[in-house]
Amino acid sequence: MTTSFQVADIHVGSGDLFLIAGPCVIESEDHAIRMAEIIKGVTRSLNVPYIFKASYDKANRTSIRSFRGPGLKEGLRILKKIKDEVHLPILTDVHEAADVPKVAEVADVIQIPAFLSRQTDLVVAAALSGRAVNVKKGQFMAPWDVRHAVEKCRDAGNSRVFITERGASFGYNNLVVDMRSLAIMRKFAPVVFDATHSVQLPSSQNEDKGPATSGGQPEFIPLLARAAVAAGVDGVFMEVHDNPKEAKSDGANALESTKLRGVLKELLAVKRALTEAHATP
Repeated sequence: MTTSFQVADIHVGSGDLFLIAGPCVIESEDHAIRMAEIIKGVTRSLNVPYIFKASYDKANRTSIRSFRGPGLKEGLRILKKIKDEVHLPILTDVHEAADVPKVAEVADVIQIPAFLSRQTDLVVAAALSGRAVNVKKGQFMAPWDVRHAVEKCRDAGNSRVFITERGASFGYNNLVVDMRSLAIMRKFAPVVFDATHSVQLPSSQNEDKGPATSGGQPEFIPLLARAAVAAGVDGVFMEVHDNPKEAKSDGANALESTKLRGVLKELLAVKRALTEAHATP
């Protein structure tokens, strides 16, 4: 059964659609703050609850030469500045259980990366922090198997956990989304749909023009996001960048910030249509 809870003033699992968004990685202090302000301006005007997301370290990049971020200390300093000055709740991901206590001092939500969603020590450490936990469903996992990660959090005494769907591996360098997974997972936790990683083509770009990277099909972000909202998700996750072509991580599958308002308006329209349909005898 889906349980609702709060993250700052956002009600997760209550029926209201919320947004998690930001650049994939902290590229600089100025850029992270600018993106937080841009996205906040859009969400505030549309009355969409918003959690800022960015990573201080991308530990699972395709190439050893890829940009990883500013690191734990500097990254958390920047995230705290965004929290205090832009007044937003913060989500960031952790790769090591040892990082959790420091991250919990700043983040409102600790995210478990998809590739680490079965790492018991990491999941339990995040749960024991007392912060809300977002478990990204591994590309290799069946939707019903994510329940074990949720149970690890709840067994550690933390019921403030939700799951994010980011697609499943389909052959090589490709992901697909089974919309049935959203309904299946929502039986045991609130569900968020990751509309940008779901259009990623993992590790599909060669090194002819630099470090090997993942490709993407960002033209399908609005389509899949609309479908997920129609399927009844609690929130939508999107990596948003003001210049995806120059992004230092995941630019190939990021949503350009100028397109965010239009996408959110479509999602809200789908949500309203569903609410009205359910209210009609």
